[in-house]
Amino acid sequence: MNAVGICGLQLYRFGETVSIPFFTETWRPGSFYEKIKRNRSLGLHTLCLLDIRVKEPSLESLCRGKKLYEPPRYMTVNTAIEQLLEVELLQGESVYNEDTLCVGFARLGSEDQMIVAGTMRLLQMVDFGAPLHCLVIVGETHPVEEEMLDFYRLTDDVPQHTGNV
Repeated sequence: MNAVGICGLQLYRFGETVSIPFFTETWRPGSFYEKIKRNRSLGLHTLCLLDIRVKEPSLESLCRGKKLYEPPRYMTVNTAIEQLLEVELLQGESVYNEDTLCVGFARLGSEDQMIVAGTMRLLQMVDFGAPLHCLVIVGETHPVEEEMLDFYRLTDDVPQHTGNV
């Protein structure tokens, strides 16, 4: 959790961390929305931990009593943003939108880590590559934080700038 500090956001300016689960056809939880809303109302950043499905039994195997597992799945920043925007559309409280500044992370701590700051709209177009991913919804920023975010910022005119470290 502390590794996200590499992007320059001050760790004491983070609110409660949320988990974003994979949606299914019949299960689309939005319990994280209220926590994000509270964090944003206080001007705090929100760390979103993205779902990991490893060694999950298949529905069929549960019914038959056999141990068969689904292939591993790791949520991407792109899927997380898609689901966050879907929940915002349903809730309609304008807590965040496509223009909300976020930071997407992939493989933090590895040699090929990726850190990209930009709006939700822009981050949806980035290929973050292999897992593991996480996302920060940026709250109010200090000028020092802004300066650091600029180092990783994706802009409309530089579509492939990734801010890799």
